[in-house]
Amino acid sequence: MLRARYGRTVIEARELAKHYRVHRRQPGLRAALRSFVRREHVTVRAVDRVSFTIAEGEVVGFLGPNGAGKTTTLKCLTGLLHPTTGAVRVLGHTPHRREPEFLRRISLVMGQRNSLFWDLPAADAFEVNRAIYGIAPGPYRSALEELVDLLDLEPLLHKQVRVLSLGERMRCELAGALLHRPDVLFLDEPTLGLDVNGQAAVRTFLRDYNTRHGATVLLTSHYMGDVTALARRVLVIDHGTLRFDGDLAALVEAHSPHRLVRVTLRETVPAETWAGLGEVSSIDGAVVTLAVPRAETAAIAARLLTTLPVEDVAIEDPPVEEIIRNVFAHA
Repeated sequence: MLRARYGRTVIEARELAKHYRVHRRQPGLRAALRSFVRREHVTVRAVDRVSFTIAEGEVVGFLGPNGAGKTTTLKCLTGLLHPTTGAVRVLGHTPHRREPEFLRRISLVMGQRNSLFWDLPAADAFEVNRAIYGIAPGPYRSALEELVDLLDLEPLLHKQVRVLSLGERMRCELAGALLHRPDVLFLDEPTLGLDVNGQAAVRTFLRDYNTRHGATVLLTSHYMGDVTALARRVLVIDHGTLRFDGDLAALVEAHSPHRLVRVTLRETVPAETWAGLGEVSSIDGAVVTLAVPRAETAAIAARLLTTLPVEDVAIEDPPVEEIIRNVFAHA
Protein backbone atom coordinates (compact mmCIF):
# COMPACT_ATOMS: atom_id res chain seq x y z
CA MET A 1 0.00 0.00 0.00
CA LEU A 2 1.56 3.25 -1.15
CA ARG A 3 0.23 5.28 1.80
CA ALA A 4 2.14 3.13 4.29
CA ARG A 5 5.33 4.90 3.24
CA TYR A 6 4.03 8.19 4.64
CA GLY A 7 2.93 9.54 8.00
CA ARG A 8 -0.43 10.11 9.62
CA THR A 9 -3.60 10.79 7.67
CA VAL A 10 -4.19 14.51 7.14
CA ILE A 11 -7.00 14.46 4.54
CA GLU A 12 -9.98 12.17 4.86
CA ALA A 13 -13.21 12.05 2.87
CA ARG A 14 -15.88 9.54 3.87
CA GLU A 15 -18.85 9.05 1.55
CA LEU A 16 -18.48 12.69 0.46
CA ALA A 17 -21.38 13.92 -1.66
CA LYS A 18 -22.31 17.32 -3.05
CA HIS A 19 -25.65 17.63 -4.84
CA TYR A 20 -27.26 20.66 -6.46
CA ARG A 21 -30.96 21.23 -7.21
CA VAL A 22 -31.17 23.12 -10.48
CA HIS A 23 -34.01 24.45 -12.60
CA ARG A 24 -34.58 22.80 -15.99
CA ARG A 25 -36.96 23.78 -18.77
CA GLN A 26 -37.44 23.12 -22.46
CA PRO A 27 -36.59 25.87 -24.98
CA GLY A 28 -39.26 28.15 -26.38
CA LEU A 29 -41.70 30.84 -25.26
CA ARG A 30 -44.39 28.40 -24.11
CA ALA A 31 -41.95 26.54 -21.86
CA ALA A 32 -40.69 29.86 -20.48
CA LEU A 33 -44.22 30.98 -19.56
CA ARG A 34 -45.02 27.58 -18.05
CA SER A 35 -41.96 27.82 -15.84
CA PHE A 36 -43.46 30.86 -14.08
CA VAL A 37 -46.23 28.60 -12.79
CA ARG A 38 -44.55 25.25 -12.45
CA ARG A 39 -40.78 24.95 -12.31
CA GLU A 40 -39.14 21.62 -12.95
CA HIS A 41 -36.02 20.81 -10.97
CA VAL A 42 -33.41 18.09 -11.26
CA THR A 43 -30.69 16.99 -8.86
CA VAL A 44 -27.14 17.20 -10.16
CA ARG A 45 -24.75 14.88 -8.33
CA ALA A 46 -21.48 16.82 -8.70
CA VAL A 47 -19.76 14.49 -6.20
CA ASP A 48 -21.35 11.22 -5.23
CA ARG A 49 -20.14 9.17 -2.22
CA VAL A 50 -16.41 9.66 -2.69
CA SER A 51 -14.06 8.21 -0.06
CA PHE A 52 -10.27 8.44 0.22
CA THR A 53 -7.48 9.32 2.64
CA ILE A 54 -4.20 11.15 2.01
CA ALA A 55 -1.23 10.89 4.35
CA GLU A 56 1.15 13.59 5.53
CA GLY A 57 3.77 14.39 2.88
CA GLU A 58 1.99 12.67 -0.02
CA VAL A 59 1.65 14.29 -3.45
CA VAL A 60 -1.51 12.92 -5.06
CA GLY A 61 -2.82 13.59 -8.55
CA PHE A 62 -6.57 14.13 -8.90
CA LEU A 63 -7.68 13.34 -12.44
CA GLY A 64 -10.93 13.55 -14.35
CA PRO A 65 -12.57 15.20 -17.37
CA ASN A 66 -14.26 18.58 -17.22
CA GLY A 67 -17.29 18.43 -14.94
CA ALA A 68 -16.13 15.24 -13.21
CA GLY A 69 -16.26 16.78 -9.73
CA LYS A 70 -12.59 17.62 -9.08
CA THR A 71 -13.00 21.31 -8.25
CA THR A 72 -16.16 20.65 -6.23
CA THR A 73 -14.24 18.11 -4.14
CA LEU A 74 -11.42 20.59 -3.57
CA LYS A 75 -13.91 23.24 -2.48
CA CYS A 76 -15.42 20.82 0.04
CA LEU A 77 -11.95 19.95 1.35
CA THR A 78 -11.04 23.63 1.77
CA GLY A 79 -14.35 24.65 3.33
CA LEU A 80 -15.69 26.74 0.45
CA LEU A 81 -18.62 24.34 0.10
CA HIS A 82 -20.64 22.43 2.67
CA PRO A 83 -21.04 18.73 1.73
CA THR A 84 -24.58 17.52 1.14
CA THR A 85 -23.81 14.25 2.92
CA GLY A 86 -20.73 12.47 4.19
CA ALA A 87 -17.84 13.75 6.26
CA VAL A 88 -14.56 15.53 5.53
CA ARG A 89 -11.59 16.04 7.86
CA VAL A 90 -8.43 17.97 7.02
CA LEU A 91 -5.66 18.28 9.61
CA GLY A 92 -8.19 17.22 12.25
CA HIS A 93 -10.60 20.04 11.32
CA THR A 94 -14.01 20.09 9.70
CA PRO A 95 -13.31 22.40 6.73
CA HIS A 96 -16.68 24.14 6.35
CA ARG A 97 -16.38 25.53 9.90
CA ARG A 98 -13.56 27.73 8.54
CA GLU A 99 -11.71 27.86 11.85
CA PRO A 100 -8.75 30.29 11.83
CA GLU A 101 -6.29 27.56 12.89
CA PHE A 102 -7.42 25.44 9.95
CA LEU A 103 -7.18 28.30 7.43
CA ARG A 104 -3.65 29.13 8.59
CA ARG A 105 -2.48 25.61 7.73
CA ILE A 106 -3.88 25.18 4.21
CA SER A 107 -3.69 26.95 0.89
CA LEU A 108 -5.74 26.72 -2.32
CA VAL A 109 -4.27 27.79 -5.66
CA MET A 110 -6.61 27.90 -8.64
CA GLY A 111 -4.99 28.49 -12.01
CA GLN A 112 -8.04 30.26 -13.42
CA ARG A 113 -8.55 32.57 -10.41
CA ASN A 114 -6.56 35.57 -9.21
CA SER A 115 -6.00 35.93 -5.45
CA LEU A 116 -3.44 38.76 -5.42
CA PHE A 117 -4.48 42.43 -5.63
CA TRP A 118 -4.11 43.40 -9.29
CA ASP A 119 -3.36 47.08 -8.74
CA LEU A 120 -0.51 46.48 -6.29
CA PRO A 121 3.09 45.57 -7.04
CA ALA A 122 3.76 41.92 -6.24
CA ALA A 123 5.83 42.84 -3.17
CA ASP A 124 2.95 44.89 -1.70
CA ALA A 125 0.46 42.12 -2.53
CA PHE A 126 2.67 39.74 -0.54
CA GLU A 127 2.60 42.21 2.37
CA VAL A 128 -1.20 42.09 2.31
CA ASN A 129 -1.06 38.31 2.61
CA ARG A 130 1.43 38.65 5.48
CA ALA A 131 -1.04 40.85 7.34
CA ILE A 132 -3.98 38.54 6.61
CA TYR A 133 -2.17 35.50 7.98
CA GLY A 134 -0.49 37.38 10.82
CA ILE A 135 3.00 36.22 9.86
CA ALA A 136 5.76 37.63 12.08
CA PRO A 137 8.39 39.77 10.28
CA GLY A 138 11.23 37.27 10.76
CA PRO A 139 9.46 34.16 9.38
CA TYR A 140 7.94 36.31 6.63
CA ARG A 141 11.32 37.54 5.39
CA SER A 142 12.73 34.02 5.52
CA ALA A 143 9.81 32.53 3.58
CA LEU A 144 9.79 35.37 1.03
CA GLU A 145 13.51 35.09 0.37
CA GLU A 146 13.19 31.34 -0.17
CA LEU A 147 10.23 31.72 -2.53
CA VAL A 148 11.81 34.57 -4.48
CA ASP A 149 14.88 32.42 -5.00
CA LEU A 150 13.04 29.21 -5.93
CA LEU A 151 10.57 30.93 -8.28
CA ASP A 152 12.96 33.59 -9.66
CA LEU A 153 10.68 36.46 -8.61
CA GLU A 154 13.24 39.23 -8.06
CA PRO A 155 12.50 40.99 -11.40
CA LEU A 156 8.74 40.86 -10.68
CA LEU A 157 8.50 42.21 -7.14
CA HIS A 158 7.99 45.86 -8.12
CA LYS A 159 5.65 45.28 -11.06
CA GLN A 160 1.88 45.59 -10.77
CA VAL A 161 0.25 42.17 -10.74
CA ARG A 162 -2.03 43.24 -13.60
CA VAL A 163 0.92 43.79 -16.01
CA LEU A 164 2.53 40.41 -15.37
CA SER A 165 2.32 37.69 -17.99
CA LEU A 166 0.26 34.61 -17.16
CA GLY A 167 3.38 32.61 -16.29
CA GLU A 168 4.78 35.40 -14.11
CA ARG A 169 1.46 35.87 -12.34
CA MET A 170 1.14 32.14 -11.68
CA ARG A 171 4.57 32.08 -10.03
CA CYS A 172 3.57 35.05 -7.87
CA GLU A 173 0.26 33.37 -6.99
CA LEU A 174 2.18 30.32 -5.78
CA ALA A 175 4.48 32.47 -3.69
CA GLY A 176 1.57 34.39 -2.15
CA ALA A 177 -0.17 31.12 -1.28
CA LEU A 178 2.92 29.67 0.39
CA LEU A 179 4.19 32.60 2.46
CA HIS A 180 2.52 31.18 5.57
CA ARG A 181 4.11 27.75 4.94
CA PRO A 182 0.88 25.70 4.73
CA ASP A 183 0.92 22.05 5.75
CA VAL A 184 -1.60 21.13 3.04
CA LEU A 185 -1.61 22.57 -0.46
CA PHE A 186 -4.58 22.19 -2.81
CA LEU A 187 -3.70 22.94 -6.43
CA ASP A 188 -6.38 23.30 -9.11
CA GLU A 189 -4.78 23.55 -12.57
CA PRO A 190 -1.65 25.39 -11.34
CA THR A 191 0.01 25.35 -14.79
CA LEU A 192 -3.09 26.32 -16.77
CA GLY A 193 -2.10 28.37 -19.82
CA LEU A 194 1.64 28.26 -19.14
CA ASP A 195 4.17 27.46 -21.84
CA VAL A 196 6.45 24.42 -21.61
CA ASN A 197 9.17 26.30 -19.73
CA GLY A 198 6.67 27.77 -17.28
CA GLN A 199 5.15 24.37 -16.59
CA ALA A 200 8.58 22.86 -15.97
CA ALA A 201 9.52 25.67 -13.57
CA VAL A 202 6.32 25.26 -11.52
CA ARG A 203 6.73 21.46 -11.37
CA THR A 204 10.33 21.76 -10.18
CA PHE A 205 9.32 24.27 -7.54
CA LEU A 206 6.46 22.14 -6.21
CA ARG A 207 8.69 19.08 -6.02
CA ASP A 208 11.33 21.06 -4.09
CA TYR A 209 8.71 22.58 -1.77
CA ASN A 210 7.29 19.17 -0.94
CA THR A 211 10.80 17.83 -0.23
CA ARG A 212 11.86 20.80 1.92
CA HIS A 213 8.73 21.18 4.04
CA GLY A 214 6.98 17.81 3.83
CA ALA A 215 3.79 19.50 2.64
CA THR A 216 0.85 17.34 1.58
CA VAL A 217 -0.27 18.18 -1.97
CA LEU A 218 -3.50 17.36 -3.80
CA LEU A 219 -3.13 18.34 -7.45
CA THR A 220 -5.67 18.52 -10.28
CA SER A 221 -4.44 19.13 -13.79
CA HIS A 222 -5.33 18.46 -17.42
CA TYR A 223 -1.61 18.43 -18.18
CA MET A 224 -0.54 14.87 -17.51
CA GLY A 225 3.06 16.06 -17.36
CA ASP A 226 2.20 17.74 -14.05
CA VAL A 227 0.89 14.50 -12.59
CA THR A 228 3.60 12.17 -13.91
CA ALA A 229 6.34 14.57 -12.73
CA LEU A 230 4.98 15.04 -9.21
CA ALA A 231 2.69 12.20 -8.13
CA ARG A 232 3.04 8.45 -7.79
CA ARG A 233 -0.51 8.00 -6.56
CA VAL A 234 -3.58 9.17 -8.47
CA LEU A 235 -7.29 9.48 -7.80
CA VAL A 236 -9.48 9.25 -10.91
CA ILE A 237 -13.00 10.70 -10.71
CA ASP A 238 -15.70 10.67 -13.39
CA HIS A 239 -19.32 11.81 -13.16
CA GLY A 240 -18.78 12.50 -9.47
CA THR A 241 -17.71 8.92 -8.69
CA LEU A 242 -14.23 7.75 -7.74
CA ARG A 243 -13.09 5.26 -10.39
CA PHE A 244 -9.52 4.54 -9.31
CA ASP A 245 -7.29 5.14 -6.29
CA GLY A 246 -3.76 3.82 -6.42
CA ASP A 247 -0.33 3.81 -7.96
CA LEU A 248 0.01 5.56 -11.32
CA ALA A 249 2.05 2.65 -12.69
CA ALA A 250 -0.72 0.24 -11.66
CA LEU A 251 -3.24 2.42 -13.52
CA VAL A 252 -1.11 2.20 -16.65
CA GLU A 253 -0.80 -1.57 -16.26
CA ALA A 254 -4.52 -2.12 -15.68
CA HIS A 255 -5.89 0.04 -18.48
CA SER A 256 -3.27 -0.34 -21.18
CA PRO A 257 -3.15 -3.91 -22.53
CA HIS A 258 -0.68 -2.84 -25.25
CA ARG A 259 2.79 -1.32 -25.36
CA LEU A 260 4.29 0.72 -28.17
CA VAL A 261 7.30 -0.65 -30.05
CA ARG A 262 8.94 2.05 -32.17
CA VAL A 263 11.27 0.63 -34.82
CA THR A 264 13.74 2.66 -36.89
CA LEU A 265 14.83 0.77 -40.01
CA ARG A 266 17.87 1.22 -42.20
CA GLU A 267 15.57 0.91 -45.22
CA THR A 268 11.85 0.79 -45.83
CA VAL A 269 10.06 -2.54 -46.10
CA PRO A 270 6.72 -3.58 -47.67
CA ALA A 271 3.59 -2.95 -45.62
CA GLU A 272 2.76 -6.66 -45.45
CA THR A 273 5.96 -7.20 -43.42
CA TRP A 274 4.15 -6.08 -40.28
CA ALA A 275 1.36 -8.67 -40.53
CA GLY A 276 1.21 -10.72 -37.36
CA LEU A 277 3.61 -8.47 -35.47
CA GLY A 278 1.04 -6.10 -34.00
CA GLU A 279 -1.19 -3.21 -34.93
CA VAL A 280 0.58 -0.51 -36.93
CA SER A 281 -0.04 2.79 -35.12
CA SER A 282 2.00 4.99 -37.45
CA ILE A 283 4.51 4.90 -40.29
CA ASP A 284 6.84 7.84 -40.85
CA GLY A 285 9.31 6.86 -43.51
CA ALA A 286 11.62 4.27 -41.96
CA VAL A 287 10.14 4.76 -38.47
CA VAL A 288 7.26 2.42 -37.66
CA THR A 289 5.28 2.29 -34.40
CA LEU A 290 3.49 -0.92 -33.45
CA ALA A 291 0.95 -1.52 -30.68
CA VAL A 292 1.66 -5.00 -29.35
CA PRO A 293 0.15 -7.01 -26.46
CA ARG A 294 2.12 -6.51 -23.24
CA ALA A 295 2.76 -10.22 -22.75
CA GLU A 296 4.24 -10.52 -26.25
CA THR A 297 6.39 -7.39 -26.26
CA ALA A 298 9.75 -9.07 -25.65
CA ALA A 299 9.13 -11.85 -28.18
CA ILE A 300 8.01 -9.46 -30.91
CA ALA A 301 10.95 -7.12 -30.28
CA ALA A 302 13.36 -10.06 -30.60
CA ARG A 303 11.66 -11.17 -33.83
CA LEU A 304 11.96 -7.68 -35.27
CA LEU A 305 15.68 -7.55 -34.45
CA THR A 306 16.41 -10.88 -36.10
CA THR A 307 14.27 -10.59 -39.24
CA LEU A 308 14.38 -6.90 -40.23
CA PRO A 309 17.12 -4.32 -40.95
CA VAL A 310 16.61 -2.59 -37.58
CA GLU A 311 18.75 0.41 -36.70
CA ASP A 312 17.03 1.18 -33.40
CA VAL A 313 14.09 -0.05 -31.34
CA ALA A 314 12.32 1.59 -28.38
CA ILE A 315 9.61 0.14 -26.14
CA GLU A 316 7.34 2.42 -24.12
CA ASP A 317 3.89 2.69 -22.62
CA PRO A 318 1.17 4.66 -24.42
CA PRO A 319 0.76 8.30 -23.36
CA VAL A 320 -0.90 8.61 -19.95
CA GLU A 321 -3.55 10.88 -21.51
CA GLU A 322 -4.66 7.98 -23.71
CA ILE A 323 -4.78 5.61 -20.74
CA ILE A 324 -6.91 8.05 -18.73
CA ARG A 325 -9.31 8.31 -21.67
CA ASN A 326 -9.58 4.51 -21.61
CA VAL A 327 -10.44 4.64 -17.90
CA PHE A 328 -13.28 7.08 -18.57
CA ALA A 329 -14.50 5.04 -21.54
CA HIS A 330 -14.65 1.86 -19.46
CA ALA A 331 -16.39 3.71 -16.63
